[in-house]
Formats: sequence, C-alpha cells, structure tokens
Amino acid sequence: MGAPSASSATRGSVAKLRVTEDEPALVARARNGDRAAFDELVRRHADGLYAVILCSCADRDEAEEVTQEAFLRAWRGLPAFRGEARFFTWLYRIGVNEARRRADGRRRHQDVIVVSLDEQREHASGDRSVQPLDRAEQADLRGTLDAAIAALPVDQRAALVLRDVEGLSTAQAAAVLGLREAAFKSRLHRARELLRAGLADHARQRGAS
Repeated sequence: MGAPSASSATRGSVAKLRVTEDEPALVARARNGDRAAFDELVRRHADGLYAVILCSCADRDEAEEVTQEAFLRAWRGLPAFRGEARFFTWLYRIGVNEARRRADGRRRHQDVIVVSLDEQREHASGDRSVQPLDRAEQADLRGTLDAAIAALPVDQRAALVLRDVEGLSTAQAAAVLGLREAAFKSRLHRARELLRAGLADHARQRGAS
C-alpha cells in the first residue's frame, strides 16, 4: 500500500505546525493501517514539512519529491513507531534526513541551487492575490532577503525556517534537527546574525551608490 499523496493534501492558509489533542489517536489509528487517519496527518503536516525540506533542495520539484518520499517512509515505518518522540518530530527528521542525503549526493556533481525564502512562504500560504504594484514595491526587499538567506549554510537556513517561518519552539526545532537545545540556539543565533549582517551590508551599498 502506497502512502497518500502530499500534493493532494488540502493546503492551509498558513503553513504553521498544527499539533492538536486528537493527534495521538490519529497516529494510533494510522499505525493500525487506517488510511483516512494518515491522510489527515498528511493534510496537517504537508505544508510545514515541504517548507523545511525546500531549504536543502535544488528546486520545488525536488522538494515535492522528497516530501512524498518522507510520507511514504513514514507510512511504511509507522508500525515500528513507538511514540518515544512526537509524531511531527519523527516525520520532520525523516524529511530532513532524506533532503540531506540528496543534497550531499548533488554536491558531488553540481552546485546547490538555493530556492528563495519568498517561494517557501508563497507556497505555504497559497496566496496569489497580492496586487502587481505591491509585488513591484516589495521586489527589492524580497531580492535582498533572498540573497541574504541564500548566503546562509544549509543547516543554518534550516534552523531559521523551522524557528522563524514555521514557528516551531526551540525544543521542537532542535529535536527535528537532532541537536541539543543549546546547539540549536547557537546555530539559530548565528543564522540571524549573518542575515542581519547581509541586510545591513546591502543597505550600506545602496546608500553609497
């Protein structure tokens, strides 16, 4: 039995992690082969998982493939899932590990193509209603932010997206990346510092021009 399609999941208006009181029951049902329960878990977590995976992928198509693979592996691995970690932590780690595996292989052959943070947010929100004039006015800022994000190492970019875009707590994000909280905080702090420095450098360059 294959896993349900992540692309068929209903995309929420905002890709924030949603863990509700009924989730343990859904996980238990899914472990027993209930496809409807697993479909609901896919619906809840597809956007967030995709946004995190996109940090390490060459493009959106690859991120979709990795997201699908993560859900497939989760579906197949659920019978062995004992609940030592939260379901979303276990799921995100599957996705992060698969994205890293592909990225490591890709680096042996080509440079990594960095997808903009704006694309992550636009995909997550599903909002295509912004007016052209508004887009034009924001284009320079988005481009600057994209460049600063692109300059971050992959692991720091993942920390930034988990904490500042997806809204996970420090403990949750650290668990996803397999880090101690202190190590995660250090990585996130460094990412934010580099991001601020990149934005400040761009502002100085514009002021001097």
